[in-house]
Amino acid sequence: MLNALVVYAAEEGHNTNPLIPAWYDIIWSAVCFVIILFVFWRVALPKMKTLLDERAAAIEGNIARADEAQRKAEAALVEYTSQLAEARKEAGEIRDAAREDGKKIVAEAKDAASAEASRLTAAAHTQIEAERQSALVTLRGEVGTLALDLAGGVIGETLSDDAKAKSVVDRFLADLEKTK
Repeated sequence: MLNALVVYAAEEGHNTNPLIPAWYDIIWSAVCFVIILFVFWRVALPKMKTLLDERAAAIEGNIARADEAQRKAEAALVEYTSQLAEARKEAGEIRDAAREDGKKIVAEAKDAASAEASRLTAAAHTQIEAERQSALVTLRGEVGTLALDLAGGVIGETLSDDAKAKSVVDRFLADLEKTK
């Protein structure tokens, strides 16, 4: 096939370079190029420029909103941190107040227990003293009766005189207490 093309080219007698187009192709190509360039310049380029401007404005707006959001987030973080510190401080104060209240309650309970113990001790001492006095009175009566009976048995007579019997019993008990 290549031989056929070479033969055809040689028969026509053309001495033209196949890489260079004919002048009418160059003119029509230039006219088409100018028309396309004009349409692109008047229609497509302004639309493209408008689109790029809108996109740039949108990007700048998004960056501005992002910066504003970041500033708000930082302000919220600072506020949160200060509130957290304040809450921790308040919790410490409440904890300290609770400790102090606990100490006061324990001290009051100790004081109340001491007062109750003192009252119970005093009441017990009073009761013991009353029982001691009662026992002494009872003992005096019984010891007196026994002493009178014993003295009557030793003496051989009954001691029926109350004043005399009482003085003998008192003397006996006084001697008994001295021997302790």
